[in-house]
Amino acid sequence: MKLSEPILMAFLLLAAMPSHAQVNSSPQQPAPGYGANDSQNDNSDAMRTPPPVSGQSFSTEPTSTERSNYLRGGVTFTTAYTDNVVGSTGPDSKPLSDISYSVFPNIALDETTTRLHWTLQYAPGFTFYQRDSGRNQADQNASIGVEYRLSPHVTFSAADGFQKTSNLFNQPDLSSVSVSGGTQGGNLLVVAPVADLLRNTGNVGLSYQFARNEMVGATGTFTNLHYPDQAIVPGLFDSESQTGSVFYALRVSRVNYVTVSYQYARLLSFPTEGQNETRTQAILFSYTFSPSKRFSFSVFGGPQYADISPQFYLGSTTPQPGSRTWTGAGGASMSWQGKLTSVAVSYSHIVANGGGLIAPTQTDSASAAFRQRLTRTLGASVTGAYMNSAVIGGLSQVATGSSNGHGILGTASLQQQLGQHLSLQLGYTRLHQNYNVTAISSTPDTNREFVSLSYEFSRPLGR
Repeated sequence: MKLSEPILMAFLLLAAMPSHAQVNSSPQQPAPGYGANDSQNDNSDAMRTPPPVSGQSFSTEPTSTERSNYLRGGVTFTTAYTDNVVGSTGPDSKPLSDISYSVFPNIALDETTTRLHWTLQYAPGFTFYQRDSGRNQADQNASIGVEYRLSPHVTFSAADGFQKTSNLFNQPDLSSVSVSGGTQGGNLLVVAPVADLLRNTGNVGLSYQFARNEMVGATGTFTNLHYPDQAIVPGLFDSESQTGSVFYALRVSRVNYVTVSYQYARLLSFPTEGQNETRTQAILFSYTFSPSKRFSFSVFGGPQYADISPQFYLGSTTPQPGSRTWTGAGGASMSWQGKLTSVAVSYSHIVANGGGLIAPTQTDSASAAFRQRLTRTLGASVTGAYMNSAVIGGLSQVATGSSNGHGILGTASLQQQLGQHLSLQLGYTRLHQNYNVTAISSTPDTNREFVSLSYEFSRPLGR
């Protein structure tokens, strides 16, 4: 990922700032923002980085099931029936159903010290299909996150997630939906049929609390989506994005934050004829109400400028003219973690990565996750996402090149603990997509029922 020069300079300046400031410099003070000892005491002087600029996703676990300082391992077996495995292969395509069997060994590590909090998860997978063995696949799921307090008032964070799969539904946590309070994400709701893909998402951030109620910081985010064999996903394309931002946050009271940020993004899609690129710049203002680290509510908005390069569409080697336009960006988010219940919801309206579509898009997206601990051994979850995308620039006027549309995804599941190490999950997923994309348009609906059995062991780590 290459950040623009102003963003890179901001990182260097922040890293060079002195560690002394107008707050208590005791070594036991929590790090500013979410970190190793973030706000264990709500009277702490440490500020939390507001969700609109943090680049992080909300935790969707009830506090009674959250764990830290552990080494965990295990294996998950899943069988699922899907009524639309192949997707569209022609104008008169009909959905093809199949039963799949998956196994995911996994290992996870979460360790917290006075200055460092880091997590590591790795889950390779193997998926076998009953009817079409030619689609059998070896999967890879890996993620790492680090938050390090460089000084009592400077915190560095970084995270990266990698995925290699043939089926986005085949995940170790089948009910997961990422809910973010910011604008750094892209269009992640264009779901191809069973087809190999590689996806990588990462972010890095640095925050500096230079006064009792003031903080500055910088973040960078990148995404990458690659289809190794585009012949089996006609109408979908590789894409990537790089985003950098700098922000200033003011805590006007113990629970109220206001933030102003500048954001620069480079959004790319790669149709077979060339490269479609859009560069955006935005000034965003946000307000966050955060009475504790378990609850936050945020709204953000501001002008966004898009510089659209000449765009290529299918069937033509002559690009459509580029253009420049002003639009508005905005959104809202809320997250709450109770002892038995957790809720996270978000909405955003931004120019974003196409996520497989032919070009960057004006995107309205919403996501939600609800988890409830029903009894000591029984839990339930409902997650969902909605995405409406409209290709911007010259392609919006070309019917054969436009892939405007929307997608709706929802999953409901029950999780039953069968013993100290064994658990069972039952669930149903519904996906509806309406895109002018060959791989999707003739078979837009997918229904999936799954049963998952997991064995897990955990070893506590601690001071």
